[in-house]
Amino acid sequence: MNKYKYILGVMLAGSMMVSCSDPLTVESPSSLEAGFLYSEMNEQMADAAVMGIYEAIAHVNSYRGRFIPYFGTNTDCEIFNNYGGVADPSTDKEASLAVYSAKVDNTYMNTNNNVYAKLYEAIERANLGIEAIKANGNIENNENMRQLYGELLTLRGMMYFDLVKAWGDVPYRFEPVGNMSSPYAEKTDRVTILKKVMDDLLEAEDCLGWPNENKYTSSVERASKSFAKGLRARCAMFLAGYSQWPTAEGDHTNSELRYNIADASERQQMYTIARDECVSILNSGKHTFGTFEENFRSLCQEDVTAGRESIYEIPFSDGRGRVLYTWGGKHGDADQWTKLAKGGVNGPAPTLWYDYDKDDVRRNITCLPYQWKGGVKVISGGSGGGWSFGKLRFEWMNRIVTSTNDDGINWQVIRLADIYMMAAEAENQLSGPSTAKNYLLPVMNRAYGSTKANTLISAASSQSAFQLLIEDERKFEFAGEAIRKIDLMRWGKLTEKLAETKQKMIALANRTGAYADYPTKVYYNDGLDAAADDADGYTLYGLEKGQTDEEGMNLYANNSRLFNLTGDATSDNDKKINNMINNLYIGDPNTYMFWPIWRYFIQNSNNTLFNDYGYGE
Repeated sequence: MNKYKYILGVMLAGSMMVSCSDPLTVESPSSLEAGFLYSEMNEQMADAAVMGIYEAIAHVNSYRGRFIPYFGTNTDCEIFNNYGGVADPSTDKEASLAVYSAKVDNTYMNTNNNVYAKLYEAIERANLGIEAIKANGNIENNENMRQLYGELLTLRGMMYFDLVKAWGDVPYRFEPVGNMSSPYAEKTDRVTILKKVMDDLLEAEDCLGWPNENKYTSSVERASKSFAKGLRARCAMFLAGYSQWPTAEGDHTNSELRYNIADASERQQMYTIARDECVSILNSGKHTFGTFEENFRSLCQEDVTAGRESIYEIPFSDGRGRVLYTWGGKHGDADQWTKLAKGGVNGPAPTLWYDYDKDDVRRNITCLPYQWKGGVKVISGGSGGGWSFGKLRFEWMNRIVTSTNDDGINWQVIRLADIYMMAAEAENQLSGPSTAKNYLLPVMNRAYGSTKANTLISAASSQSAFQLLIEDERKFEFAGEAIRKIDLMRWGKLTEKLAETKQKMIALANRTGAYADYPTKVYYNDGLDAAADDADGYTLYGLEKGQTDEEGMNLYANNSRLFNLTGDATSDNDKKINNMINNLYIGDPNTYMFWPIWRYFIQNSNNTLFNDYGYGE
C-alpha cells in the first residue's frame, strides 16, 4: 500500500501555494513573491504542487465528504438509501442533492469551503504549479519535471470535468488569479471549457509515462498516460452527447435538452478522438484485464500497483475518505471486520437485481441483499430496500477500519472496462457494430462467458440495437461507481430512465407485470446460512424468477421477511415505500440534472455569477 505522503506534501505545498479565504474571490495572490517561486522550482516543489491538490481533495467538504457521496444518485441503478424515512426529501440537506431538488441555500453545500470552492482552490494550486514549472522547470530536458507538469495538467482537467458534470457552465480559470485582470470570472460554456481540457490532456500525454514507466507511474494514485487518454476520451464522449442548456442566451428561467455540439460532423470528430484514445490504451499492452471481482478486492485491499484494470484512483489516507462508507456493504455496528458502522448510504435501486441476467457474474458482487449486524449477516432493514452495493466491502479489507467516520479506501476514477466500452460505443457511432463488438466482447465475456456473450452481441446487429446493448451493459458494469448519471445525461435519457424505474418500483412493490412471478417475501436460514460470519456466502430464497412463497415456507419455515423495496415490515413501512418511490426524483431530471451554484458564491461574485434553468438567483 502506498497512500501518498500527505503530511510531507501538505507541508511543502504550504510553502508555495496560494493562501486565500475564497478561491473564487482571491484577495492574496500568493504567500511568496512569484519570482522567488519560479526561480526555486525543482522536482521536490513540483511534487509538492501535486500533493497540494490532493490536500484540497481530502477535505471533508470536498471530494471526500460531499462530491463522492452525493454526485451520481439517483439513477436507474443507484439510489440514496436514506431518504425513504425523511419527512421532506425536497428540502433535506442530503436527500435533495439526490432527488433533483437541490436548493441554492442547501446547508451542506452553501458554505465557502464546500466542494465547489475546494475544486477551484485545487485548480488555482494547479495553475500556479503549471506556470511555475513552465517558467523554470526545464521540462524539455528533465523527464521527472515533465511527468509532474503533465500530472498537474491532468488533475486540473479531472476537476474541470467534474465541475462541468455537476454544474454545467462554470467560471473559466486556466491561469493564476494574479495574472487576471479581475478576480471575478463569469461562467464560460462547458464546450469551451472541455475543449481546453482536451487540449491540455493532449499535451499531458506527451509528458506522462505509461503505467510502470517511471517512478511516479508505478502507482494508480498518480496520473499516467493511460489516465490522461482515458479522461480525454470521457470528455469527448460527453461533448458528443446531450445536456441541459438555457433556451436562449440570457434566459435563466427556461432550459432545453440538446446536443452539446450542434454540428454533427464535429460530434463525429469527438467520437473519433474517444475511440482513438481508448484503442491507444488497449494497444499499449500496459494493462491486464482480470476478473470482475479481482478489481474490487484489490481496491479494498488497497493494492495500488499500476498496470492492472485500475487506471487511476483518488488516494485517501486511512483517516480520510468516505468511499466504502457511502458506496459499500452496510455494517450496522462494529464487528470483526470494522469498527466503523457504516456502508449502504447509497445502494442499488431495488429493481437492479432483477435487471441482471441471473448468469451475470456481476450481479451477486454488485448487489448485496443483507447487512452485517452483530458480526453476522441479517436481512437488511430500512427504507432502501435492504440492498447495498457489494463492490466495496469491509470484509475484503486487509485492515480493520478504526476511524469513526472515514475508511481510507481510494475512489476509483477510471478502469479498463470503461476504456473497452467507450471504444465500443464510439466505434459503433462511427461505423456500426461490426468492429465495435470486438471492444465490447472482453467485458461481456468476463460477465457471461463467451457463449452467452456472443449470443447477446450477435442479436444486436444494427447500430441502434448495439447502442442499446451498450447502454444496458454499462449499467450492469458500473452500477455503484457514480458513472451512470453522466451516461444517462449524455444519452439524453435521464428523465426517461428514472420514470421507467419509478414504474418498475411500483410494479415490484405490488408484484405485478415483470415481477408477478416472484414471491412476496424472501426466505432464509437464521443468520442467512450456517456460516453467517463468512465473508462471502449467503443463502436466500425468493429472489429468482419462478420461486414461490409455498416452496420458501417449506424450506425455511417462518424465517421470512418482506423485501425488495423494504427490509422490514414495520407499521411505517408502506409510508417509507411510498416516499421512496414518489421521491425517486422530484424535479424533472432533464431540467435539474445539474446542481445550482450555491448562494454564497453568487452573492460574493460581484454580480458575475447566476443560476440558469429556473434555480433562481
